[in-house]
This record gives sequence, C-alpha cells and structure tokens, in this order.
Amino acid sequence: MEDGRETAAMREKERRDRQIALENTDSDIGLCGWILVLFSILLTLLTLPLSIWMCIKIVKEYERAIIFRLGRILRGGAKGPGLFFILPCTDSFINVDMRTITFDIPPQEVLTKDSVTVSVDGVVYYRVQNATLAVANITNADAATRLLAQTNLRNVLGTKNLAEILSDREEIAHSMQSTLDDATDDWGIKVERVEIKDVKLPQQLQRAMAAEAEASREARAKVIAAEGEMNASRALKEASLVIAESPSALQLRYLQTLNTIAAEKNSTIIFPLPIDMMQSFLKR
Repeated sequence: MEDGRETAAMREKERRDRQIALENTDSDIGLCGWILVLFSILLTLLTLPLSIWMCIKIVKEYERAIIFRLGRILRGGAKGPGLFFILPCTDSFINVDMRTITFDIPPQEVLTKDSVTVSVDGVVYYRVQNATLAVANITNADAATRLLAQTNLRNVLGTKNLAEILSDREEIAHSMQSTLDDATDDWGIKVERVEIKDVKLPQQLQRAMAAEAEASREARAKVIAAEGEMNASRALKEASLVIAESPSALQLRYLQTLNTIAAEKNSTIIFPLPIDMMQSFLKR
C-alpha cells in the first residue's frame, strides 16, 4: 500500500512539473520572437478599432482556451471562461470541452480464462481534467481514450473465467476504471466511470447452459416431491395408528368419504368393505 501511494505521489509530481514547464514556455521565444510580438502589437494599434474584433475572443462556461504564441503555450495555461485577448498573426488558440463525454465500447470478442469465447461491450464516462495536457501531450485525446478502453476491456476479461464475468461486473468495471484513469492521467483525462453493458454468449453455449439449468430444476423438483411423499406417508401412518385404536373412528371416516362423494352429484357410489369380510367368503 505504501509503495502504491509513493508511486501515485511521484506520478502526480511529474505531471505537475510537466504542466508548469508547458505553461512557462513563452519566455523562451527569443529576440526574433519578441520583435514579432511587438510588431503584432503595433499593427493592432494602427488598425484600431477594426483589429479589436480579431483580438477579442469568448470562451463558454464549459470550455477552456489554450493560447499558442509563436507555437508556444502562453504563460498561465488555459484561459476562460469569459473574454480573453489574442494578438493577430502571432497567436492562435484551441478550445477544449471540459464536460463529461460518454462513448460506447464496441463489442469485443474475448477468450476467457476457461477458453470460452464471449462478446462484451461497455460504456465509458470521462472528462478533460487538464486542458493544457490534453492539447500538448497527445494528438487526439478522445480517439486515444476510446482505443485504450477497447484494449483494456480485452486484457481485463482475458484474466477472468465465464462465471466471474457474469457475476462480478462491478468489480471488472472498477478495475477497468482504475487502469484507464492511471493510463490517461498524463493526457489530462479523468475517467469517471466504466460500465459493462452486455455479455453475449454463443448460441450453443446458451443452449447447453439452459439444458443444465432445466436439468437442475427438474432434479430439485423430484427431490421436493419425494420429500412430500415421505412426509405424507408419515402423516398417514400416524393417522392409521389413531384410527386403529378406535374402530368407530374408521366407520366415521367411511361415512365422511361417502358424504364427500355424494356432494359432487356422482351417479356411482362405492361402498368399502372390510378385508376381513372378504377373506371369510374366500375361505368358503
């Protein structure tokens, strides 16, 4: 744990040092650069008030502007929101959207740890945390994050078996989010959330799993039916012992059965005869 914290602290320190270095590069434009800057300022003053419309720029609340002066990032880093000024001919700027961006991870064919091929897709939520690093350290932060998410999804799922993928989606998503966040930290990207959307299994595997589940349910049903029969036989045994103690109770049970049959308006009535009486006729 301590080694992990020290590593994270070192990475954060390196990131801040790079950001400070990027934000303080305009002081190294050289003599020719300062001459061009002064010439641009003079040109702006001579063409007032027309040039003022080229110098004033507006950045929305959810955007930040990275200003480049003679190809170097202007001191102070990102500007905005609100108004800011640039010099014509020497300055250019790039707007960076700071809002949370979502994208779908295309379905990835993954071979699991137990050699099962599954198709898994997901969704990633991220935002630009540092506009300066997102512009200066990578060509296209959005495309790079998308490709990294696809690769990371395949790598993480390749270390899991099918049962873990189906049951531990939250753990897999959290692992992906931590890995992506660490990998994109140098790009000024903050990965806020990763979700596993769907896990698609081959048709043959689905049929096999369905057959296995059906067989398991049938086995449980047979066990439950057998337990019911056993409980019923025990109850009948106890009832027979009670009836055997009182012969009149058996006769009352006969009459109750006849009453139940007659209530259903049946045309056939069955009269039970004691087995002892039948045995006397058979002996004759």
